[in-house]
Amino acid sequence: MAGNSQRRNRRTSNKKGATVGSGGQRRRGLEGKGPTPPASARKGHKKNRLANAQARRTDSRRPAPRRGGPKGTNELVVGRNSVVEALREGVPANTLFVQQFLDNDERVREALQLATEKGLNLMEAPRPELDRMTNGLNHQGLVLQVPPYDYAHPEDLTAAAADLGEDALIVALDGITDPRNLGAVVRSVSAFGGHGVVVPERRAAGMTASAWKTSAGTAARTPVARATNMTRMLESYQKEGLLVVGLAADGDVELHELEALEGPVVIVVGSEGKGLSRLVGETCDYRVRIPMPGGAESLNAGVAAGVVLYEAARRRA
Repeated sequence: MAGNSQRRNRRTSNKKGATVGSGGQRRRGLEGKGPTPPASARKGHKKNRLANAQARRTDSRRPAPRRGGPKGTNELVVGRNSVVEALREGVPANTLFVQQFLDNDERVREALQLATEKGLNLMEAPRPELDRMTNGLNHQGLVLQVPPYDYAHPEDLTAAAADLGEDALIVALDGITDPRNLGAVVRSVSAFGGHGVVVPERRAAGMTASAWKTSAGTAARTPVARATNMTRMLESYQKEGLLVVGLAADGDVELHELEALEGPVVIVVGSEGKGLSRLVGETCDYRVRIPMPGGAESLNAGVAAGVVLYEAARRRA
């Protein structure tokens, strides 16, 4: 009898039924789950796998954000005249350091006024601190801090031209070490409707305060990109359909004969002394010379770039 009672109890305990505290799970299980999602949204379905593959292909074609290379350190503009000129030309500074107990003259007052109007940080510092910051240069009590320039990537320049529906017009500088030449080229590119300037990452002029001043403020709207390797960058542009035109005193084509300027083109300007480097010269589709009836051997890089940019703008008008 005891064994029969235990078997009945086991059968009773195994009997299915609502569990105390279930919270109505059975009732919710009977509720509808809404309309059936489309096949492309159902995990495991063939159409869902195809849709995911298409999304991955689209993402792989979308260019990732690029950077033009590592940024440098802050630049310091020292001296009353230099600081005032930089502020007048709109050099993108962030802090003006002023020596404590500084004699107040006209240049100091103008510097303070311009810095205040531009919303710059004003910092008062003792003379020994300014001496340390400038490595003992004659700062005359005024030091302007300029943050590192935010370089574009070379691909950004062709992308900007495409967004505007225009043929790319780009200037690449090969071996230009004077920042004033860089600023002059930036100014010419802006004046003649170009889309930007490319400079090498090493052993070349960068966008310093001097370059910014020479650009007369046009650097604010004309991007400057940095290339890790100039030759590979030019080859990349060629793959995008741009013709590479190098300026050379012994070029095979005269400027007025060059029809390539009517389409997408990158104009390469070499240094005033050495001209184009060997690898860059070999990469060019055309080597072009500017006729100079006056007999000068060469032109300043900024002037040469301006002449070619004018010819390109004239042909595209």
